[in-house]
Amino acid sequence: MRFHHFEDLEPGQEFTGGPITATREAMVAFAREFDPQPFHLDEVAAKATFVGTLIGSGWQTACYGMRLLADGLMLQSSSMGSPGIDELRWLKPVLPGDTLSATIRVEETRPSSSKPDRGFVRFKLTITDGGGEPVMTQAFSVMFARRGHTPAPRSVTFEEKPFEPVREADDAVPLPFLGEAEIGASRDLGQHRFEPDAIIAFAKVYDPQIFHTDAAAARETHFGGLCASGWHTAAVWMKRLHATWARDMRLTAKHGPVPQLGPSPGFRNMRWLRPVYAGDTLRYATKLVGARASTSRPGWGLAHHHNTAENQRGEPVFEFTGSVFWQWSA
Repeated sequence: MRFHHFEDLEPGQEFTGGPITATREAMVAFAREFDPQPFHLDEVAAKATFVGTLIGSGWQTACYGMRLLADGLMLQSSSMGSPGIDELRWLKPVLPGDTLSATIRVEETRPSSSKPDRGFVRFKLTITDGGGEPVMTQAFSVMFARRGHTPAPRSVTFEEKPFEPVREADDAVPLPFLGEAEIGASRDLGQHRFEPDAIIAFAKVYDPQIFHTDAAAARETHFGGLCASGWHTAAVWMKRLHATWARDMRLTAKHGPVPQLGPSPGFRNMRWLRPVYAGDTLRYATKLVGARASTSRPGWGLAHHHNTAENQRGEPVFEFTGSVFWQWSA
């Protein structure tokens, strides 16, 4: 198989990945860890939700997309990681047993204007199910080293604290129906520490690039050390959102009805601003930036939220703007 550097990638080229099967067991396991909504966990509970049936988490579909991308191109390339996703759309639910395949199309290439040893490639990724129907599309960029260049490792200072589970906060606020929600309201989602074993375990399944799976080899890459997959960072955002909202829902239930949440149609402008290294602790937050009632689903609306994470030094490492269906009124 050919090894691809920046110079080898041209607009119009296509690569393929897969198939990979989304099993019920894997769906439920991912949901329990990162996205524990009823329609991802249990067929019976799913019947009473917006979706009505058991489906895979969209975040897991995105992670499967990363695995298909890795197998189809990245593991045979000079990939230096991605600065982010311009837009991702979840078009169709992934059901237990679906087989997923990917087409990866090169859209644009440009040399770095500041670092002559690398360049950027913009891709369009389309994931299809076994029937050939698109379930997800993604527009994103990846940085690649040029042939004959080995970017120097950066100097990294690792957190040396021994493992201590991050304590779950006990704060809670009422969770409103979307029609009553305050635009501009922010919610602290708490902290998560990225341990080496967890970074490696996640990456081996979804993003097996060497700087995510091998601490010794990662030190020789431009990252300078073991760092978490960007999709791991994103999945933990979802984990923190649900952990926080679970407390808010319990408080809300003491005083009245609890609004239901539905799936997300997608997000835009996801940016991985700094590497998340083994031992880093991120604090996540979400802010409601817009809302509108749904014309196709009475009683529901679409919430727009801006999400961020910063590391233990207060440096921003992650952000994106997403959307989610949210019950509009009781």
